[in-house]
Amino acid sequence: MRRLALACLTALTLAACQSHDEEKAPAAPSTAPARASTSPPPPMPAVANEHHDFSPEITGDDFAAHLRVISSDEYDGRKPGTLGERLTTNYIIEQFKRMGLEPGNKGDWIQTVPAVSTTLNGQDTLALDVAEGGGTEKFAFGNDMVVGTLQAKSDVDLKDSDIVFVGYGVDAPEAQWNDFDGIDVKGKTLVILVNDPGWNGADKALFKGREMTYYGRWTYKFEEAARKGAAAAFIVHQTEPAAYGWNVVRSGWTTPRLDLPESEDPAPRLPVAGWLTHESAQRLFAKAGKNFDDLAKQADVRGFRAVPLDAKASIHLQSTISHSLSNNVIGMVKGTSEPGEAIVYSAHWDHLGHDPALKGHQIYNGAIDNGTGIAAMLEIAGKFAQEKPKRSVIFAAVTMEESGLLGSKYYVAHPPFPLDKTVADINMDALPITGATRDMEVTGLGQGDLEDMFADVLKADGRVVSGDASPEKGHYFRSDHFNFAKAGVPALSAGGGTDMVQGGKAAGLAAEEDYTKNRYHQPTDVYDMRWSFDGVTQNVKAFYALGEKLANSDVWPVWKEGSEFKAVREKSLASGASKKAK
Repeated sequence: MRRLALACLTALTLAACQSHDEEKAPAAPSTAPARASTSPPPPMPAVANEHHDFSPEITGDDFAAHLRVISSDEYDGRKPGTLGERLTTNYIIEQFKRMGLEPGNKGDWIQTVPAVSTTLNGQDTLALDVAEGGGTEKFAFGNDMVVGTLQAKSDVDLKDSDIVFVGYGVDAPEAQWNDFDGIDVKGKTLVILVNDPGWNGADKALFKGREMTYYGRWTYKFEEAARKGAAAAFIVHQTEPAAYGWNVVRSGWTTPRLDLPESEDPAPRLPVAGWLTHESAQRLFAKAGKNFDDLAKQADVRGFRAVPLDAKASIHLQSTISHSLSNNVIGMVKGTSEPGEAIVYSAHWDHLGHDPALKGHQIYNGAIDNGTGIAAMLEIAGKFAQEKPKRSVIFAAVTMEESGLLGSKYYVAHPPFPLDKTVADINMDALPITGATRDMEVTGLGQGDLEDMFADVLKADGRVVSGDASPEKGHYFRSDHFNFAKAGVPALSAGGGTDMVQGGKAAGLAAEEDYTKNRYHQPTDVYDMRWSFDGVTQNVKAFYALGEKLANSDVWPVWKEGSEFKAVREKSLASGASKKAK
């Protein structure tokens, strides 16, 4: 009978294991499909003090063993800069060593990423004051809005700033769209719609129709507002176009915010940035004599012009600023005949830590997001270590994805392996554990021929590639592969499919909706002893097969015509060839 979980690997890990020594080991996960439950399972006890005998093959038992440790209470939600980080990165390094990998960062296992932490003080009493209609409307932090500074300053004062509704807050010359046309927003407070002008599908010729573009991402909106000189910007939350509930927004803005320092990321940043609930926006606009929903509809139509409101915003932010370091963990299997060319597997190890203000369970264990990605990476690394390919294979377990893809952003800015010699990135993030599927979803389908190679891999397994079931949610811009793509490296991010062997597409879509609604970025994202790992193991093997196919060939994937990343890649390869010629 197999033994569960893993031994404590160092004294540091051992110290963290002892608080749960008296608890019993969990039962082996069921091989039957998971059944619906009216309430989430209790958080898993820590299992880092148990032992597991690993196989050199990719197996469900091994995957589950990694996952139980990574998502255990002992690891305290894997927040960067905490004991949870040290336990997590130590665990990954020890596993790489056990497998026989080499350090992947020029002789080191880690790549240190500098970070600035901003902790907003006084959240219980903080409010956005809006002077309008002869009085002052107050919008409370948490229930009505969330807010913070992106400039890492301890004291920020927004005083009587004119409020302007700028639609989607997009300036896209190639789409002949500019929500800022004819208005100067310097020093003003902007109210912005979430997603982009094509999201409602009324005009499929706008942007990419229902498929979100980067203009729809909240990160872009804050970046663009800063470039225009705004003093503040608030995005109006609506669940459908945002693709997640207000609880996700609130949890992301109540904990300390992490950013790269300006020396690493000098782009303009807003003094004040945040979100308003839909109801708060309706109330704010009504007091100013406007109808928010009517103006939002007008913003969907080409030719929309920004609308100044008869209202002024004020808020004072006091924050505690600290500087810290976090770590990417990088391992490598060196190629046998073409070691100078590499395939990268990426997955983020970080999650949201714990929140002592929560009632009940306070740890964001992050079993699915992204314990599954790290478990997959470790399984694939172990397989490659047994059968070394022609090209090198890099395993980058990156930090601070939850803070804006910062670890992968730093990796790409300081690549341990030259980007013009990086064949492709295969990214694994939040792999669903919902049973076997007939397909695997590729986000951003149509971007490059890497997805065609993946389709061939799945075809050999009797399965197919499918497009993102919800392209309007912008998944392509929400994980670490995006930083590789922006740098021109062909990048693939795929998850489990929605066409389930048991239950078809209806069951798959229902499972996806249930995860987003009830577990995504919530303390309920915990290991479930009822899970079957047959489906996710099949998907991990597919990720391995794609990498193995690339690593044992001389193929260089390319971006397809029309992809915004094609020109960047061609420039990168040309530059690399030029340097080599010299």
